[in-house]
Amino acid sequence: MTAAPGLTGRLAEFVRALRAQGIPAGPGETADAAAALEVLGLDDRELVREGLAAALVRRGGQRTVFDAAFDLYFPAGVGAPELARENPPQDREELREALAAALAEGDDQALDQLAGLAVDLLGQYGVGTGPGGGYSAHQTLDRLQPQTLIAQVLAAMRAAGAADEFTDRLTRDEIRRRVEGFRGRVRTEARRRAAELRGRERIAKHAIAPAADRVDFLLASRTQLAELRRTIQPLSRKLATRLAARRKRTTRGQIDLRRTLRRSLSTGGVPLRPAYRHRRPGRPEIILLCDLSGSVAGFANFTMLLVQALRDQFSKIRVFGFVDSTDEVTHLVDTGAADPEQLGARMLSEAAVVRWDGHSDYGRALGQFTAHWLDAVGPRTSVLILGDARTNGGDPNLEAVRAIRSRARHVHWLNPERRSLWGTGDSAAPDYAELVEMHECRNAQQLGVLVTRLLPT
Repeated sequence: MTAAPGLTGRLAEFVRALRAQGIPAGPGETADAAAALEVLGLDDRELVREGLAAALVRRGGQRTVFDAAFDLYFPAGVGAPELARENPPQDREELREALAAALAEGDDQALDQLAGLAVDLLGQYGVGTGPGGGYSAHQTLDRLQPQTLIAQVLAAMRAAGAADEFTDRLTRDEIRRRVEGFRGRVRTEARRRAAELRGRERIAKHAIAPAADRVDFLLASRTQLAELRRTIQPLSRKLATRLAARRKRTTRGQIDLRRTLRRSLSTGGVPLRPAYRHRRPGRPEIILLCDLSGSVAGFANFTMLLVQALRDQFSKIRVFGFVDSTDEVTHLVDTGAADPEQLGARMLSEAAVVRWDGHSDYGRALGQFTAHWLDAVGPRTSVLILGDARTNGGDPNLEAVRAIRSRARHVHWLNPERRSLWGTGDSAAPDYAELVEMHECRNAQQLGVLVTRLLPT
């Protein structure tokens, strides 16, 4: 059996879409996927999904992107949904009643059909009137409001004997899970219908949410930040391996000429085996100076937890946070004390980082650090400053940065904003960048690369 030409082209398009979303599927993985299709056939769509995922997905956090792309390139149907119902819902209220019944029963097939019908009835905009038309999952869900059906579904489950007042909390959690699953079905259906109008490549490029490690820290939702926090330990193990390898390579110093010549006597004077002066390895110290204000806090918290997870690679790690005042927060990030979910809230409540209105004041914060903790910076210390460098119109206090730079081994500034925004509005990024190296660090993928490259060995 060989794959049909049309199927081969579809697979190639699918793989290109995955690569555009950051899933590194190369020729080898593509060949494995084609072989899987040849063995599995197309009779069972979910089996095909799992077979292609096994061949093409190599890292954690990529499966959500893969599933969204799979539903575009290997859809369950074409065109408007066909309902296996004698009397399908005709308007919003009938649709809500049918949805409540399907949620109460946990009927996946009915939920799939209702998601398609909801997009068809409530999600259209401008279809048939021009090139700007399409289908919107946001519009569908905003009109349908499935999250408001929880009480109605719970009452239906009680009436059917599937729930009672002693298990209300667990039942409500299960209903919320089903509602969220239905919302995902609506998003999938809206993408499928939009792809039929505008083309799969365009929808795959703009409508598939990126993997968590490619989401901008400043744009990440609470759910995406929680998913990022779950990746800290696997990412830290990978980065620790890279840092250890770098340290092993750098411990080899310059050639020892005397020992090399002595060795060459056994090979007729030809220095086949150079001898090196080995440097004594010394683990460096790290200081983090983190802006904890606003949306920047998510980036700072993630970076703090990541560097703390790498603590074995360094002799000492100290963490300082600031908004309009600076305080040491090392004890809040220590192993056993750090709760990733509540870390930001604990820092704001337990540390003296906010004095006035909660807007960042880089000048005052940097001045406090140099006044009280500059002795912590020494010739073995690398300082990482985390923040967007937006001073809210205040004095950037460049002298404080010069003082830190004069004492430290390295100073790097990680900025979660796009480089094109540096210097706009109240951003003092260009001024700081003249004094220390400033790096764009918008997502976890960039952060992993920078940590591996910048942290000293």
